[in-house]
Amino acid sequence: MDAELTARHTRIREALERDGLDAALVCGSEYTGFEGAVTYLSGFQVVHRYAYVVLPREGEPAIVFPAEARYVGEHGDSQIEDQVFADRPGEWLADRLRGRRVGVYGLDYVMTVRDYAPLAAGAELVPWDEQFDLARAVKSEAELASVRESVEINAAGFHAFREAWAPGRNAAEVLAPAEELFVERGCGRLTMNMVLVGAEFAIARDETVFGDFTVPSLEIAGPGGHWVEVSRALGTPSDEVKRMLEAYEEYYEVAPSALRAGATAHDVHRAVSAGFTKRGYHLGHVTGHSIGMTMIEHPKIGEGVETELAVNMVFSMHPHAISADGRECLYMQDTWLVTEDGGVPLAGLEMRIW
Repeated sequence: MDAELTARHTRIREALERDGLDAALVCGSEYTGFEGAVTYLSGFQVVHRYAYVVLPREGEPAIVFPAEARYVGEHGDSQIEDQVFADRPGEWLADRLRGRRVGVYGLDYVMTVRDYAPLAAGAELVPWDEQFDLARAVKSEAELASVRESVEINAAGFHAFREAWAPGRNAAEVLAPAEELFVERGCGRLTMNMVLVGAEFAIARDETVFGDFTVPSLEIAGPGGHWVEVSRALGTPSDEVKRMLEAYEEYYEVAPSALRAGATAHDVHRAVSAGFTKRGYHLGHVTGHSIGMTMIEHPKIGEGVETELAVNMVFSMHPHAISADGRECLYMQDTWLVTEDGGVPLAGLEMRIW
């Protein structure tokens, strides 16, 4: 097991000790963005079905796969030597964890019902999503290198999208050059890219034909597995959207000082959303969120979230301004790094409508 993965296990075990837990059970599935916690603790990427990592506070970890699918990814990528193929993973986990107090990442969204039933009968299961995310929120230098590589790829993909875009073209053909670039640069399956139609997200289909204004949502993870989000709107905005852009420009001016170590996520939300709320816009999506090997991690940048930011946390910021009538919106994404001196947008794209 390499030094980076060993350090990750140490951070999670320290959190287990703090919370009085005997083991962590991390769940991952092939649903885009929900596989990253397994990768974080093992190096393995789920590409089919689902998998679990068991990390005891003391002792050796194990990675568990459902036996009905012998291939759920490249098993050799796992740095955890104990690889288990179980007919009923929940029954195997119940035997392994019986009588223990277990922090579970993915209890609400990822764990299958058939595995939960026997496991819950034998172990005390504690929801542990936020605690797990906070334990991995501060990125190592190796992780930051992966984040920067992902940002570079994503920004290049935005430019590929921009160069292909024109009014009258359909969303599938415009997104295709960006997706080709993402695959060539090592993203594999880890892309989730959409366009906004009106104020709603939509998959890029042939029948989605662009008008004079387009808002892409480009979200990818590079070869290192760290998700990032970078995009800008394109075309000719309406007068309403021009007013939204003014709020975006204000957000971009205050975010560097707001995203500082010691500030709370609530403080950041209030600072960056002020320009939108004072203009009467509804914020239709979270202002931002921690991002890593899972697409959306804790803490979110939002009202009442008192988590303090720390140096080397990474956040996706994307205020989603929606007009009062719900017909127009503006949504542009950036990946920010928290430093001692404040927030740094990693892509270096001008904050404007291109």
